[in-house]
Amino acid sequence: MRDKKQQEAEEPMPEEECPQENPCPETEGAPAEEQAEPAPEDELAKWHELALRTAAEYDNYRKRTVKDREEFAKYANRSLLEELLPVVDNFEMGMKMAEGDQGSMIYIGMQMVQKQLADFLEGQGVEPIPTEPGQMFDHNIHEAIQSEPSDQPEGTILRIIRRGYNLRGRLLRPANVVTAAPAQQDA
Repeated sequence: MRDKKQQEAEEPMPEEECPQENPCPETEGAPAEEQAEPAPEDELAKWHELALRTAAEYDNYRKRTVKDREEFAKYANRSLLEELLPVVDNFEMGMKMAEGDQGSMIYIGMQMVQKQLADFLEGQGVEPIPTEPGQMFDHNIHEAIQSEPSDQPEGTILRIIRRGYNLRGRLLRPANVVTAAPAQQDA
């Protein structure tokens, strides 16, 4: 077993405890440039690089924040517009039912309201998704709620149940459609 004094004598002393006339064993023989402080030019370059990097990060953060704010403002009315679409659907159904008497003042008044609704939606960036019977089903903009046997190719749209809408290029609501399924053959 070693003495505590022998063990302490073998362990290197921290730099601040090393006597000046007797250099510490760790730094003994080390090149002089490693022991010296960095040159002021190197220190200045390091801080300059850090300042440039921090300024670039801040600029990117600012740009990202502005973009996020614009994106939020652009789509802020989304939920309100989604709630308004069933009202538009019901209004369009009412217009189809009233088409029999197009000369009546009620029908003419309903047409004016329908035009105002369409203009309002357009002003908010809402546009109907162009969907026609005979068009091929696209899962990105259509929602198939039913399929029926048909002589049409499989996946062809047979009927539109509910119109779909985009809000400034993004899907607001998919169009509900009935698609063609392969015709059943008798066995």
